Amino acid sequence: MFMSVCQVVLARVESLIQFVASQFKLKSFKGLISLFVIGVTLSLTIASCASGGNHATTNGASPVSASRPVELTLVAYAIPKAAHDAIIPKFQEFWQKEKGQVVIFKQSYGGSGTQTRAVVDGLEADVVHLAVGADVDKLVKAGFVKDDWQKRVPFDGTVAKTVVSIITRAGNPKTIQSFADLVRDDVKWVTADPKTSGGARWNFLALWDYILKTDGNEAKAREFVAKAYKNVAVLSKDARESTDAFNKQGQGDALLNYENEVILARSRGEKLEYLTPEINFAIDTPVAVVDKNVDKHGTREVAEAFVEFLYTPEAQAEFIKLGYRPLDNAEIAKNKELAAKYPVIKTLGSVKEFGGWNQAQERFFADGAVFDQIRAQRR
Repeated sequence: MFMSVCQVVLARVESLIQFVASQFKLKSFKGLISLFVIGVTLSLTIASCASGGNHATTNGASPVSASRPVELTLVAYAIPKAAHDAIIPKFQEFWQKEKGQVVIFKQSYGGSGTQTRAVVDGLEADVVHLAVGADVDKLVKAGFVKDDWQKRVPFDGTVAKTVVSIITRAGNPKTIQSFADLVRDDVKWVTADPKTSGGARWNFLALWDYILKTDGNEAKAREFVAKAYKNVAVLSKDARESTDAFNKQGQGDALLNYENEVILARSRGEKLEYLTPEINFAIDTPVAVVDKNVDKHGTREVAEAFVEFLYTPEAQAEFIKLGYRPLDNAEIAKNKELAAKYPVIKTLGSVKEFGGWNQAQERFFADGAVFDQIRAQRR
């Protein structure tokens, strides 16, 4: 812990008093005079500190803050790590200038469902960036996040958005063109497990919604999704593992993944072939302050400021660099570079059409719900 200037001066004066007292033992006139002078100095020093003397500045510089560093724990799903790695130093610089305080970040990344359970089980996150709103709703039910979390930030809490893409093998030897090809007998594909991965839940809903958007009904949607999941070669824990299974282990003919993941990989020189179906589903990834923990840690102010900072153009630019789409779809049409980067989506489904994440989670992904029933048919 660093002492302020006043603390340092006082400590030195006190040490001097003790030294003089020990040398003269208060027996000589010289010793008494010395102690008197030191005592006056000490009084003036205390008065100066009490009157705010420690706020003096030099050459018009900003006051030196005596604030102690503050620590924030960010818990997120795996994919946006690179964006946060770029955004966090920008926020730290911003907060240092605004408040004169150092912010130290602890970060944890993994599957969205796994991360959510970790927070409930004791991982003391101040801020979460998860893959699906349903995971934030779980934190609401567990008493960690207030139920008005979507109203406290722009875009209903969505901080980064994307859609579903289909990655194929080089040359697309199976001529996969849309979600419809995933039920073909000669096609095997890879996705993560919706029970542990938020991204996988988006994949599931995209397939279901695809049938509803192509003149199907609920019965046909269930039949289609059940048949598609019988063709899954690997049902991994999270999006990262599913990508590794496809790219490094050679599993499957296709991989469902976030469009932003594919764009990022290609920007780094990876030779990936992919298509983004024009009938697609909006993947909205939410951010929230973990109210219970920030109140416990005394970090609400800085946590809320960090969440607000994620919506600034500076921070959003980092998400776009990673292939996430702009939060405002109209921005794509206005910008030629963005228009070239993102394929046109003609029909875009939304979780709102399923009643929101509370209803979608209960219907499809709760224990014993539709996905568990479909997975049981794979065995």
